[in-house]
Amino acid sequence: MLLPAGRMRAPARSFILAFILAPALTGAAAPPAAAQEPAAAPAAAPSETRIGLIHRVQPQPSSYDAEAPPEDEGVAGARMAIADNNTTGRFTKQSYALDEAALTEGGPGAVETARALVEKGTKFIILALPADEVLAVADALKDTGAVILNAAAPDDRLRGADCRKNLFHVVPSRAMQTDALAQYLTLMRWRKLFLIVGPNEADRLYAEALRNSARKFGLKITAEKPWTFGPLAKARGDTPTRAEAMVFTRGLDYDMAVVADEAGDWGDYVPYRTVDPRPVGGTQGLVATTWSPVLETWGAAQAQNRFRRLAGRLMRPLDYQVWTAVRIVGDAATVRKTADPAVLGPYLTDPAFSVPAYKGVSLSFRPWDQQLRQPLIVVQPKMLVSVAPEQGFLHQRTPLDTLGVDLPETACKLK
Repeated sequence: MLLPAGRMRAPARSFILAFILAPALTGAAAPPAAAQEPAAAPAAAPSETRIGLIHRVQPQPSSYDAEAPPEDEGVAGARMAIADNNTTGRFTKQSYALDEAALTEGGPGAVETARALVEKGTKFIILALPADEVLAVADALKDTGAVILNAAAPDDRLRGADCRKNLFHVVPSRAMQTDALAQYLTLMRWRKLFLIVGPNEADRLYAEALRNSARKFGLKITAEKPWTFGPLAKARGDTPTRAEAMVFTRGLDYDMAVVADEAGDWGDYVPYRTVDPRPVGGTQGLVATTWSPVLETWGAAQAQNRFRRLAGRLMRPLDYQVWTAVRIVGDAATVRKTADPAVLGPYLTDPAFSVPAYKGVSLSFRPWDQQLRQPLIVVQPKMLVSVAPEQGFLHQRTPLDTLGVDLPETACKLK
């Protein structure tokens, strides 16, 4: 029974008094402090994982080029991801550091820069470089144990005949991009396409991927023409060439014009200048991509806001791809509790590995070509239009494998 304060029974009060005074009455000394409480062991130093980013310095834009890539494109995504990794690392006794290496004209090349990073102890290398340089770095580092993540080169050959065991692809292949667009066109029943191909090698490769996607999803390319009018999207002033380009689409039967202009020289000129009112997509207009400022679902708005506070600008696809690459290393290191690339490299293609990346589902690597599976968003400049894979496109493993080259068709032979 609880009693009011000040009314404790006498026997209990006597017992408490005797307990407190016992050491003094008996002459027993108090135990030393070391015996009372063992000294705390020194905290273990966090294990550090160094991640390198090799990229090219962006050229100074023309004064009128509002779409020019920012100087820190890709780099800002890496910095945000390193901060995210270290937030988790405070709880797991792990730390992460970013080694930025910008390639300049006349300076060391990609291979020399990558070797220098590895010699310094950086065993995870992210490349924001073209395909030829990605392949050269992968071959140069094949005996070093380094893990290489491709964040910028969409070339299908890097996932096919030129695949490498130490090379993982975060950027979607061109096949994935055109498959995502083709799925949406199939859903909308816009089956007849007019393909316009630019003069560059990248344009030819995009057009090749688009033809493959058309066959895969039952679309028909009813007309195809090369673009021969120059960079009209970047031109200023009126010219006779503009009048010729406006009748470029006359007499054709198609549901959608698909442009292959990866340099962005002329593709933005085509919308609203076709003879018949038709939508335009491909590399401009309606595009399939990894990221866009219009993406706000699945927590993406929170990522957009954090990035804007960090970089003072909007997040671009390359920023997202580099961010994802850094987070892949961080998530793998967290689960495996090590920074050893000999452990983390094989783990990336383990079915148990996945990484959340603001896409509504966790992303994982395909073991046959080491391409990151991921949904792609289909967007126009101001609005999210759709997300691929579209509903109804099924696969025995995951609908994500309906985008890009599947296992039975792959030309990749990993050794």
